[in-house]
Amino acid sequence: MIEKYALADMVKGWFIGNFEPTLYQTNEVEVAIKEYKAGDYEASHHHKIATEFTVVLNGEVEMGGVRYGHGSIVKINPGVSTDFKAVMDTTTVVVKIPGASNDKYID
Repeated sequence: MIEKYALADMVKGWFIGNFEPTLYQTNEVEVAIKEYKAGDYEASHHHKIATEFTVVLNGEVEMGGVRYGHGSIVKINPGVSTDFKAVMDTTTVVVKIPGASNDKYID
């Protein structure tokens, strides 16, 4: 059976992981497609357990003072802090492994 869902029904683009709503409940991984408007900003934070991968599908972002554009893949290891700013309208794919609940620490 093929099932259809809408990204707009997910919270902040997250659609796989241990949260609600989700399309696949798991602690193994979290996956999101996130859309940002130019100027959107997330304060510096880190994860103690998870490794986070951010793929810039389109647009341009700044993380930790470094700019990344279309096609960039940024790997953020546990314990490494970064902020996030959308320099222009941007779409990213974010994967966190493992999908550790309550593993986001604001700096």
